Amino acid sequence: MTDVKKDLEKYAHKIVDTGLVVGAGGNLSMRSGDIMYLSPSGFDLKEIEDHQWVRVDIPTGEVLDDLKPSSEILMHLECFRKRPDITAVLHAHPSYSVGVSSTGQKIPNLFPDFPAMVKSVAYLDYMIPTTHVLADAVSDVIEEHDVVVMRNHGVLTVGKTMKEAFFFMQLTEESAKVYTISCTVGTPRVLTEEECDDLRNLSSEQYRQKLLKDSK
Repeated sequence: MTDVKKDLEKYAHKIVDTGLVVGAGGNLSMRSGDIMYLSPSGFDLKEIEDHQWVRVDIPTGEVLDDLKPSSEILMHLECFRKRPDITAVLHAHPSYSVGVSSTGQKIPNLFPDFPAMVKSVAYLDYMIPTTHVLADAVSDVIEEHDVVVMRNHGVLTVGKTMKEAFFFMQLTEESAKVYTISCTVGTPRVLTEEECDDLRNLSSEQYRQKLLKDSK
């Protein structure tokens, strides 16, 4: 339990400090058995105290504490219900990812780390946040993807650890940033599917993936 709250606090600070959210934006959660610990609604993520992470029963959706949970509670619940292999869900509003995806484009593979570590990305057209409509849409794609880009809204990542979910978020945002920069100077060269497959099959990349899944 303590480890879960320590990880939540650590990465709540990280996503603010790295500019992935501003103000009271974004939310994150972790699973401990059948209980989800979720950020409370309306809080600056760096100001959440240890006792303020809201407990939610995953099977029933019952809120077990007095504080109001994040308004994206349904989306987090659907991720844990569909993915018994994960322990962490992270939702942020990274600027470059939102910017690129809001044009209707996908974030391309421009450097090795992105395709090597992020196997596939799902894209959802804009839906009103916090609703069951968005939660249902995420539920439909989260079994096959660790990254979901919501156009005109933000990005959701899941992981076997919060470190993995955070790394997926960083890589997605860095890829969108590199693409934006490259478009200002010319036409970027996108890695081919064959090149991406070769990267995924490198023993060094497979080792990095294992380390990431096993670490905090």
